[in-house]
Amino acid sequence: MPVYIRKHPLEIPLPSEKDWIKEDEEENFFLQDPDQTLDQLPQPFRMINKMVNLVFDEALEIIEQREALREAQKLKVRPMQYMPTGDFKVAGRANCLAASGKNIFVGLSTGLAAFSAADCRRVCAWEAAKFEICAIHASDLGNENHVLIALDEMGFAHLFYFCKDSLFLVKVLNEVEDISKRSTCEEVELSHGGSYAGVLLQGSTEAWLEIYRLPKDSWERETENASGAAAAAAPAVQERMFSQASEMKSLELQREGSAEMETRMSTSKLGARLSLPMLLLKVRPPKPLSGSIFKSPLDALMKIDDGSVLGLGHNHMIKDCQLEQQDAIFHSTFKTYLERGSESDSKEVTPRHTMFHFIFPGRILRMGPEIKSQPEVPAGISVHWSGSHNLCLYLLTRPLKEKGDTELKPDAVWPCAALITCSAVSSCSSYLALACEDSTITVWNNCLGSPLGVTALPEGCLIRSIHFLPSPAAPKDQGLCPSGDPSHPKVQLLALCVDGSLHLVAASWTGQSNTVLLAGRPQDPGQTINTVTPLLTFNGTLLVFSRDGTVSLIDTVTLQTICHLVTPPSYTVASPWQPVFALDTENQRLLLQGQEQQRADAVSQAKDNQSSIFLFDFNSHPLRDVFPKKLESPPESLQHLPWDKRCDIFLRNRREHLLELSQQMPGCWSRLQNYAATLQKERQKK
Repeated sequence: MPVYIRKHPLEIPLPSEKDWIKEDEEENFFLQDPDQTLDQLPQPFRMINKMVNLVFDEALEIIEQREALREAQKLKVRPMQYMPTGDFKVAGRANCLAASGKNIFVGLSTGLAAFSAADCRRVCAWEAAKFEICAIHASDLGNENHVLIALDEMGFAHLFYFCKDSLFLVKVLNEVEDISKRSTCEEVELSHGGSYAGVLLQGSTEAWLEIYRLPKDSWERETENASGAAAAAAPAVQERMFSQASEMKSLELQREGSAEMETRMSTSKLGARLSLPMLLLKVRPPKPLSGSIFKSPLDALMKIDDGSVLGLGHNHMIKDCQLEQQDAIFHSTFKTYLERGSESDSKEVTPRHTMFHFIFPGRILRMGPEIKSQPEVPAGISVHWSGSHNLCLYLLTRPLKEKGDTELKPDAVWPCAALITCSAVSSCSSYLALACEDSTITVWNNCLGSPLGVTALPEGCLIRSIHFLPSPAAPKDQGLCPSGDPSHPKVQLLALCVDGSLHLVAASWTGQSNTVLLAGRPQDPGQTINTVTPLLTFNGTLLVFSRDGTVSLIDTVTLQTICHLVTPPSYTVASPWQPVFALDTENQRLLLQGQEQQRADAVSQAKDNQSSIFLFDFNSHPLRDVFPKKLESPPESLQHLPWDKRCDIFLRNRREHLLELSQQMPGCWSRLQNYAATLQKERQKK
């Protein structure tokens, strides 16, 4: 390079737009740095070069962060990994699992199959080539009877009855003769005990919820009568089969197929004779608030009930012009905080999704003296639609004359300050939790009908789902609190947010609610939490399914990972973003579907292949020792017992407690007896 005479000291210009050379200084700019004669680029290539360098710098920073994260993961102590204790194969692709009682039900690509939970033996199946089951719910009715409701990929809801190793199709709930009037089922749900079934249907312009009452007692009698008739006709069938065996020697090879065909025919005939469910309620989304349709205040007062509960606010005397004027004043006052010119905000969106739960008798729903309720049968449902602030409660035991086909008024309305995003009911049906759009969670006590506590998560945490966590501090009944203070129970629940963070929320009557961050937003996208489910049989433990297929067992008391449940080396977790699993609470096992690694990258699989279901038995020796707490059965509920029986149980427990104290302190007890005898003698002398 030649040597130039410099007019200014050597300095490197900052890579910013304000330091770019101007037209009058362009001739003398190269004298500041001799290298600029080669490196200087004209616009817009100079800006492109700067942006490319910025992209490379950011990519290097991300690579360094990931490498540091990997090194930190290597230094951490990895939890123990436990292999499955058993497995079984199912023919076809398994889409869903359900465990009920002593049976396991698997939704397949070609129908529905039932297996025995003891030896994983296939009991029976309902096969249909055109129906692929994608969701299934089961409820144990006792005496080896179960009721099932399954949803296929075409949007049909199938109601089944399982009785003594036989599966009967009762009815397709949304089946219609006219295809143009067909509605698609979006969600199905069964109540605890199998007394009611809920189906969310969606039409071309609207969505609605249908609640059915299931005649489970009639089904049991009808199946017993049918099995007795089949047993009486069995000798004649066997005699006819033996007479035909001498004529056709090849009958033995076809006997299994013919027997299966006869079983399907008898099953379909018996299923047609079973009593059909009764449509109890048809709940539609509440209408948007509009102007008054009444001509006088007297007409509005005539539509109002006794006024003991809040309503949806449709019976008022506010005109449309007044609502428009109020809306204009509101927008002009807060125009800096509102988005103007948005046409999507002005349009009314019809609710298309809802979340509903079956509510057991309590003080949340007011029931008159003429309505009789049973302790183990749901008394109502709670419904909240998408984009709504109101939680609507409906009674299931109302008289038939009060039901309306088109407009069904809720029996109670709970308004919230923000939009309700999700809700949950505890396993003991004593608590109801509502999560709103402003990251607040409200826990209600079903027995007392009052809020237990309100907790707010950190700002920006949009709650995706909430789950109640069973623990000794949240018993089924308020009168049996292990902590010794029945008036201040404590409830714990999990809140899974959209960003993948997991929070543990604790609420109590004292007003002290705290939040613990179990898992933050992960830096590695593969560690994002997809699904969380608590273990009902173990206190303070939960299962966490990550996007990379990791299944972790976490202890919420110590905030540590207990162990990892892994599949065999040649298998991976099938569809880890939406894992197919089920918890068998009776046998204390986890059912998890696995997938072979050579088929994990395939776009589509043949429908006649086999699916592997792995079993993790928590009672086995390796897994039983990892739990920090022993298995404890929750105390029995006393909320539905009469007061005299409650007092008898309380006095009996008190007496046992005093006897334990007397055995621990025999000397104190004898001294108290002597002191009482001395006082009695002095009273006699006086």
